[in-house]
Amino acid sequence: MLYWCGRHNICCFLDNHQYQLGGNYECIAGAGAYRLVTASAGNALEQLDRFLHQHGNDWHFGHVGYDVKNEVEALTSLLPDHIGFPDLFFFVPEVVLILSQNELTIGAFGEHDAIMNAINSASAVPGPHRAATISHRLTQTEYLERVQRLKEHILRGDCYEINFCQEFYSEDADISEIMLYQSLCRESPTPYACFYRIDNQYLLCASPERYIQRRGDRILSQPIKGTIARHPNDAAADQLARVQLQSNAKEQSENVMVVDLVRNDLSKICREGSVIVEELFGIYSFPQVHQMVSTVAGTLKEQVTTGDIFRASFPMASMTGAPKKKVMELIERYETVKRGLYSGTVGYIAPGGDFDFNVVIRSIQYNAHTKYLSFHTGSAITINSDPLAEYEECLVKAKHIKKVLN
Repeated sequence: MLYWCGRHNICCFLDNHQYQLGGNYECIAGAGAYRLVTASAGNALEQLDRFLHQHGNDWHFGHVGYDVKNEVEALTSLLPDHIGFPDLFFFVPEVVLILSQNELTIGAFGEHDAIMNAINSASAVPGPHRAATISHRLTQTEYLERVQRLKEHILRGDCYEINFCQEFYSEDADISEIMLYQSLCRESPTPYACFYRIDNQYLLCASPERYIQRRGDRILSQPIKGTIARHPNDAAADQLARVQLQSNAKEQSENVMVVDLVRNDLSKICREGSVIVEELFGIYSFPQVHQMVSTVAGTLKEQVTTGDIFRASFPMASMTGAPKKKVMELIERYETVKRGLYSGTVGYIAPGGDFDFNVVIRSIQYNAHTKYLSFHTGSAITINSDPLAEYEECLVKAKHIKKVLN
């Protein structure tokens, strides 16, 4: 499925790697663009709603980039963008592939048998690939200084938590996109992985985090905040790390702040009294790290659109901080490049309006035309943050991406 989809100029391949976390499908993909909408922040969500209204009986795949924040919160961004993804992009695919319980379902504007034969005969053709030389956009000293300044903002009362990120990049990367995505997933299989292509722009995503899911009138978000490195070769040390994360007061405070933000976001679009925290401080294990995950759910009001849901909850709380608008202003001030799809979301919308979207983290963005490759890592800064510990957390999150690139 992946090899066949990757041949198309526009495709979205979503894989849960057999994690059982409430997704509808083991794997779902859309390839080719029968219809599409692309928009810049300003009236992007309105255009999305209009597009979904016109083609509501179709499948849709696509993304909302981080800079749609400018539309949601009346902000601006002047930071450089080296990748070039549009702020918003959705497409009705020519072919939809759904893998569930060992059964492959095909939906297509075309001949099903011919498509099945093409999928069965698809194979990877390795392109040129060499180890990428990775540079840090910020030196360690610069990073530590900026975190200290952010803590001063917290002390003054400007905010009380901010997700601060740094970019790692290569300006002359020559990669085989599908092979690199497979290497990333072998190194770190995650439940919200994604291979996503729009012409020359690629996203290779190994995300462990769900942004938001809709099933009927039920809406659910699962923010992650709290990370500790695993010890795969030492079971006792690994279990101790899990216990340490579970009882870490700083990580709990970060997580509960984000949970409160999500509760507030969902309350704008949900029936009064229906928003609940289904799980607080759950510990979930992934190949490199243990994560603290909470689950917030609610029942939607009548006639709430997909655009309304994004408008109320985007960007996701785990990738911004509190209060949202102020911390996004600080992010613009202290980060060095646009996040692009990082901190945005990729997913699908099914006929009838149900959807599932990830949080774009642990991901590589790549422009095949300019050969520019980029990935970000970040952490939540609070008044109790140790700048050096935050820097080291970023390096832990970057480690497996650097490994596959080198």
